[in-house]
Amino acid sequence: MSAELISILVLVVVFVIATTRSINMGALAFAAAFGVGELVADLDADGIFAGFPGDLFVVLVGVTYLFAIARANGTTDWLVHAAIRLVRGRIALIPWVMFAITGALTAIGAVSPAAVAIVAPIALSFAARYGISPLLMGALVVHGAQAGGFSPISIYGSIVNGVVERENLPGNELVLFFASLVVNLIIAAIVFVLFGGLKLKGRDLESEGDGRTKGNGAGELAADAANLTPARTATLTALAALVVAVLVFDLDAGLSAITLAVILSAFWPDASRKAVTEVAWPTVLLICGVLTYVGVLEEMGTIEYAGNAVGDIGVPLLAAVLLCYIAAIISAFASSVGIMGALIPLAVPFLAQGEIGAVGMIAALAVSATVVDVSPFSTNGALVLAAAPDVDRERFFRQLMVYGGIVVAVVPAAVWLVMVVPGFG
Repeated sequence: MSAELISILVLVVVFVIATTRSINMGALAFAAAFGVGELVADLDADGIFAGFPGDLFVVLVGVTYLFAIARANGTTDWLVHAAIRLVRGRIALIPWVMFAITGALTAIGAVSPAAVAIVAPIALSFAARYGISPLLMGALVVHGAQAGGFSPISIYGSIVNGVVERENLPGNELVLFFASLVVNLIIAAIVFVLFGGLKLKGRDLESEGDGRTKGNGAGELAADAANLTPARTATLTALAALVVAVLVFDLDAGLSAITLAVILSAFWPDASRKAVTEVAWPTVLLICGVLTYVGVLEEMGTIEYAGNAVGDIGVPLLAAVLLCYIAAIISAFASSVGIMGALIPLAVPFLAQGEIGAVGMIAALAVSATVVDVSPFSTNGALVLAAAPDVDRERFFRQLMVYGGIVVAVVPAAVWLVMVVPGFG
């Protein structure tokens, strides 16, 4: 068996073990990088660590550190309540408020599961209280997170754009961002119509509050939204400054976020004391581990080997749609971040042939690998399932599983048809 094939089989084993044994995929990938690098590729430690994504490490730590502070001092809760206040408590708009909030959080740097973890408990509580379908609310939260997930300063966007840059592929950050935004917005609109969203029209929080909120439900939300403390004001300013620093002045997102987080910590140490422990270390480990292993694959020629194998299918469009389905199916049961970090380099030799447009193909792969996060086996889907109060969890689990299966079956072909086929030839 060739060294390249061994390294691919090891990668498959890593995905299988991580999925079935609940072991962090990044930790497994580091171990695989050590084993394959030393025993198969004859690399020393320096050769193995050459693929460690130091820039992405700083981005992940920086933005999750800043958002941990925002969560600790109540800024994220303030944002949710302020958004509900803007729609004046109209129930039909609340799912879209949740969609917009999770999208905004991921667009300015929050890790997708972190944004869902922040918004889903609030969203599903509203759904239970006001008779909104939990599938409708949960799906809009997850699709909202993915809608904003590929902005130039987001975690997903930074990962994909970083891989594209390192692989010397033609890329377009705005095409990637808007591709995910539009796809998830369309899916969310379909879900809203199919699962009772139109029936919510004309209902409002003020008239339908329970014993605790009737007559003052919207008033309570308004009071919460108006309670803007100095710490929250400073945090909102820091988030705006991060956007300006990255988009206007082209500064590094990770270093900027860490600097802003440190400034906030210096002025409000009590709220920020535990922020470092709340950095998304499992996600950091996952991403850095997978990309380090991908670096080993590149060093030993596996990326070129696998890419040529896909290209050898002889039908570029067929190879492209197969890659999209591989991304979707694996991601539904594993990490979207890990899949993106591994699949884009695998597609490099295939894209180098020039018959498939790289920008459209990368966007299709990215969307296929993330839109399926509604699956209850994924982190975001599991968070939605866990956050839903007063539901039959087995039934809700089946609903999420069926819905996730439909997304896996339909979306990769749809994005391939729209994003890849027009660029063929």
